Amino acid sequence: MVSYVSALLYGVGGIVMAGMALLVTFQEKLIYVPVLPGLSKSYPITPARFRLLYEDVWLTSSDGVRLHSWFIKPFPDFRGLFLDFRVCVIVLVGFDMCKLSYGASAGFPSQHGITLDAQAALDHLVQRTDIDTSRIVVFGRSLGGAVGAVVTRNNPDQVAALILENTFTSILDMAGVAFPFLKWFIGSSSKGLRVLNFVVRSPWSTIDVIDEIKQPVLFLSGLQDEIVPPSHMEMLYVKAAAHNQQCLFVEFPTGKHMDTWLVGSDRYWTTIQEFLEKNVPDKKDRDSSRVVPGDKLQQNVETEVEENVNVIWEQN
Repeated sequence: MVSYVSALLYGVGGIVMAGMALLVTFQEKLIYVPVLPGLSKSYPITPARFRLLYEDVWLTSSDGVRLHSWFIKPFPDFRGLFLDFRVCVIVLVGFDMCKLSYGASAGFPSQHGITLDAQAALDHLVQRTDIDTSRIVVFGRSLGGAVGAVVTRNNPDQVAALILENTFTSILDMAGVAFPFLKWFIGSSSKGLRVLNFVVRSPWSTIDVIDEIKQPVLFLSGLQDEIVPPSHMEMLYVKAAAHNQQCLFVEFPTGKHMDTWLVGSDRYWTTIQEFLEKNVPDKKDRDSSRVVPGDKLQQNVETEVEENVNVIWEQN
């Protein structure tokens, strides 16, 4: 009996040590994925694929990392700065966009570096004279939501609102989702021992930031999310709403991690449009019958997907 218990303890200890070794060695590769699912590294993703006009812009973060970006003006009222950084996040300026992702940019991903990237993007947008800098809205999906929450919290005078989609409470909690046996030893909201929290170099604890945000926040949750449990979005909303009355939570029953915007269709874009019109109103009168910019963008994306689905699979 004693030998059986000893073997069990050694087995559990071995599993924990293996999990720790994986976290310590490969955590950046697990957290920061530079390629969209289903695409090879050689698959070129540029705004041109979505029939968007753009120009290349190069920025430098405060730690000296050179950052590549695209400034996009596809429609008169829908412009954007797509920044090719160290992680994925989107910043909407009115209907101007700034996307942070991997690619031609230098540097290596880390929580500290990515936070600097997001700040560099915001600083650049604030200095532009061809956009309405009073209508800067940060949008972040998944990991981008964690980044977006930090940059929004850090810049209350520059950011007018925040939109989060399928974002996690923390990387610490996601470790327990990816490796269930670790949930007893790691996490920000778990009731476990949390003895392994120290090994995580990029905790991205959104749950500890969300209640410090004073700007309006829109939560877009795909209930079929196969990566981030929808309960994470619920916890973020509950904590935010307890301190901020300008929070709105919207569910999309069939939305998965990466396609909530697509399956949400008109309701998705209308939700964002109404949120912006209420919380970040345009200074000029707008034609209420105009097409929502997202509708046009969605049409371009859907066309691109239909035309290139065979290419995507062939390149894999």
